[in-house]
Amino acid sequence: MNQDALDDLVGLLDLERIEVNIFRGQSPDENRQRVFGGQVAGQALVAAGRTVEESIPAGEPARSVHSLHAYFLRPGDPTAPIVYEVDRVRDGRSFTTRRVTAIQRGRAIFTLAASFQVDEPGVDHQLRMPDAPDPESLPDFVTRMAPFAEQMGDWYTRPRPIDLRFVSDPPRGGDRTPRPPTQQVWFRADGKLPDDPLLHVCVAAYASDMTLLDSIFLAHGLRWEDGNIQGASLDHAMWFHRAFRSDEWLLYDQVSPSASGARGFAEGRIFTQDGRLAVSVVQEGLVRVLEAAP
Repeated sequence: MNQDALDDLVGLLDLERIEVNIFRGQSPDENRQRVFGGQVAGQALVAAGRTVEESIPAGEPARSVHSLHAYFLRPGDPTAPIVYEVDRVRDGRSFTTRRVTAIQRGRAIFTLAASFQVDEPGVDHQLRMPDAPDPESLPDFVTRMAPFAEQMGDWYTRPRPIDLRFVSDPPRGGDRTPRPPTQQVWFRADGKLPDDPLLHVCVAAYASDMTLLDSIFLAHGLRWEDGNIQGASLDHAMWFHRAFRSDEWLLYDQVSPSASGARGFAEGRIFTQDGRLAVSVVQEGLVRVLEAAP
């Protein structure tokens, strides 16, 4: 358990309010060239959610996020604060819509649209959860990545707020054999989270950007550490179907149906350990293979 790293993530998501619809977020003190996309998505969703909570009249039921659609516009600078401006697009009887723009040095680096809904009864069905080994039977991240520790540098050694358990070998090391563009990852917050449902959704949004593009790499035998790959998230969408806790095991089942035009497309389904489909995810990413390492 890595409660300290998880507490740092919770603190990262606890934005500073500087005006009615304006919030400010920070980035962790890490050796990164750009801000991690999952961090910006999580912080933007926090900003949206806080304005939703304020708009609900006394006595009315709370509204939970059911979908988000985001675009990554520019690389974020981890050394500078990020300002989140919220547009209160609509407050309806059942649905609330928010649009958030993340800004650094006067330029938009990210946009997010999120929709929130009152909990309602209705039709209910889902796809069956795929077979997967028990997460406790799998090696943790440090153990799985130990053979590649030297290549990964401080990315391997730093404390992690998310416990990741890969079902099969991730795209690392010397193996360049293309294989089907599918993978499964168990994940959970590496410690105990408060009961706030929005926080659990934001932590899942943070974690959802950690491995999804890897499924694209698998089909082509590509490896991040080769140095000739230019990759980045372009857009990201999530639909939240059922309640879940991010500090309990979640199975992230991932597949890349297509890659073309220097872009790769990936889909993910997140299931609770008891088989409920909690979240659907889609992402398109930039995947350029350069002639030589920069």
